Amino acid sequence: MAVKVLVVDDSGFFRRRVSEILSADPNIQVIGTATNGREAIDQAIALKPDVITMDYEMPMMDGITAVRNIMQRCPTPVLMFSSLTHEGARVTLDALDAGAVDFLPKNFEDISRNPEKVKQMLCEKVHSIARSNRRYGGSAPTSAVIPAASSSAYVSSSASASLRPASAASTGSSHASPAPKRKAYKLVAIGTSTGGPVALQRVLTQLPANFPAPIVLIQHMPAAFTKAFAERLDKLCRISVKEAEDGDLLRPGLALLAPGGKQMMVDQRGAVKILPGDERLNYKPCVDITFGSAAKSFNDKVLAVVLTGMGADGREGARLLKQCGSQIWAQDEASCVIYGMPMAVVKANLADAVYSLEDIGRHLAEACI
Repeated sequence: MAVKVLVVDDSGFFRRRVSEILSADPNIQVIGTATNGREAIDQAIALKPDVITMDYEMPMMDGITAVRNIMQRCPTPVLMFSSLTHEGARVTLDALDAGAVDFLPKNFEDISRNPEKVKQMLCEKVHSIARSNRRYGGSAPTSAVIPAASSSAYVSSSASASLRPASAASTGSSHASPAPKRKAYKLVAIGTSTGGPVALQRVLTQLPANFPAPIVLIQHMPAAFTKAFAERLDKLCRISVKEAEDGDLLRPGLALLAPGGKQMMVDQRGAVKILPGDERLNYKPCVDITFGSAAKSFNDKVLAVVLTGMGADGREGARLLKQCGSQIWAQDEASCVIYGMPMAVVKANLADAVYSLEDIGRHLAEACI
């Protein structure tokens, strides 16, 4: 069976182009379209799609309100289209809080000039979030091909605030891991991708204001979004959160978020280095690069956490940290939106502990002294 998609947008041009792009994939079937949020709710209930693509600005009812209603009445994975602006970032983060799983930049010029690139990005996103349908009580189409990871700089994304695991008995359950050992860590490093914004929010809001270790955050996200995301986390958390700048110093109770489109490293002096994004690398920022620099600078005094995300970014960096004697935690499968990055760490036998998302923040507060 193909992945069934409902396309929602008030622009006739965009509805047609998105439908054409998706329909060109033999494993995707566009089963309907809607021009506003109210139609989207009605179509979602009637057609029961596997995935919904959703615009934000629409007449009668905007996309965020529609997402909230859909999550209440017929929970379905939603892929939001977002503008690459600060306001677009704010709206997208609101949509993720409302229940959307992921997002893609909405750029009409890219659709016209780079149709193959847009097709690859869009189809990969649809296939990947179709897997999360099981978190809503549905099941992903068995014949759908799930790509490993996009090569785009926008492999960024997010998660549904309303997701709850269908079962705690999945592979990598937190039941197998004991309470963490207490240690004076010099750095906590957290890497994530799809599902990360909501996951990071859940983890960081559990930390006390006097959290004793510095924190670095690596979230796959476009450059236009990371500043707004850091500002949001800073308002919600008792610790401080800011988008990292070159020369920033690590300090307890401060979380530095890697800027989108760039790479973040840490040195032995506890200073942050922000480097240009290398076009040869799939991810900007890249978890492996930050983890690797932490291993070189702090040896066995790092606690690294790999959260939900597509692909395997973080595995090789975790391997370097493990070789130095640092601790590696992975999020369990049941609480992940996409069990890709944590699975890569677990399968490589690099995880010292596997915890549920709901437990990670509490365990961090317990482990760091």
